[in-house]
Amino acid sequence: MHRPKRPALRKRVRIHPGAPPGTLVLDPSSPKPRLTVIAYNSEEFIEQEITDLKPIHDALERWPVTWVNVDGLGDVDAIREVGDLFGVHGLALEDVLNVHQRPKVDEYGNLLFIVARMIEPGHPVQAEQMSMFLGERFVLTFQEHVGDCLDCVRKRIRDGRGKVREMGADYLAYCLLDAVIDGYFPYLDNLSDLLENLEDDVIARPTTETVAKIHQVKRDLLTVRRAIGPLREAVNTLLRNAHPRITEATQVYIRDCYDHTIQIADLIESYRELAGGLLDVYLSSVSNRMNEVMKVLTVIATMFIPLTFLAGIYGMNFDPDASPWNMPELRSHWGYPIFIVAMLLIALVEIFLFWRKGWLGGSDGASDGRLDRTCGHSGETEP
Repeated sequence: MHRPKRPALRKRVRIHPGAPPGTLVLDPSSPKPRLTVIAYNSEEFIEQEITDLKPIHDALERWPVTWVNVDGLGDVDAIREVGDLFGVHGLALEDVLNVHQRPKVDEYGNLLFIVARMIEPGHPVQAEQMSMFLGERFVLTFQEHVGDCLDCVRKRIRDGRGKVREMGADYLAYCLLDAVIDGYFPYLDNLSDLLENLEDDVIARPTTETVAKIHQVKRDLLTVRRAIGPLREAVNTLLRNAHPRITEATQVYIRDCYDHTIQIADLIESYRELAGGLLDVYLSSVSNRMNEVMKVLTVIATMFIPLTFLAGIYGMNFDPDASPWNMPELRSHWGYPIFIVAMLLIALVEIFLFWRKGWLGGSDGASDGRLDRTCGHSGETEP
């Protein structure tokens, strides 16, 4: 049986055992960092891609809220320089570069460090790490590569829609976290449609390719589950533990994020059960098809048993001249046509009996008739 090749997952890059805490290890496959600055107030905003850190200094001094986004982790010196500018702890920078962290929330002095995982639909599905630092007047984010689900937040800042331009940096951090969480829903909607199609295929056309797709869905769901489970705990930590960087007004919105994580976790569990059930349906469908094939073959074999018996008898080499009992039918003028007609009659009678039994997909009229006669003998009268 041909098995489709499973796409390779990204290799983990780990720190050498025994290395000092805060050691920064570069993933050679990571792209070079690209820095973008968005700063705003209630009246205006700026957005620019930068190559040095001077615009960051100016934005921090002038604007009430500054968002610095780093796409790509392929330069340790640049990452360390940005971290030093914002006072990021070395252990936190280590977690930024080690991109296989569980979603979590940590406090480093006046900075709130949040790790979340953004869903990347594909085959197989991937979960990109987003590291976010929340300070008094800024939000610093690190992503593995260019491209994310945060364009909706950027558009709201540009257009001045909603409260993002009127609130502080904590509300911006909530908006980013909410966009990451909401990014799971379109993927789950597409997955729901895929599971419905797989269910139809499993029932109507069960093939090995369908089984491979079901296993791929189960692996994708496991990846998403590993991402959303810890993320739910991290958001719950933001709700339980008050932090001076998060105001009470923003705390209400974070509660909504937590509700969304619960919804996603429930959907994932439901889809995992459905995917597991599809495998059982596939086995049942294959077993039923095999039973149908065996039934047809058995019916055909049963039909030919008496015909083969008659053909075997008349195929024996008896001489009618030696004895009157040595198959005198061999000298009959109509012997061959009579023999063929007899075989056809036997075959038709067998087909009729198989149909009456329901073995050929016919009606269950015989069984219904027996049931009616049995009820009649029970003494019951019809109204």
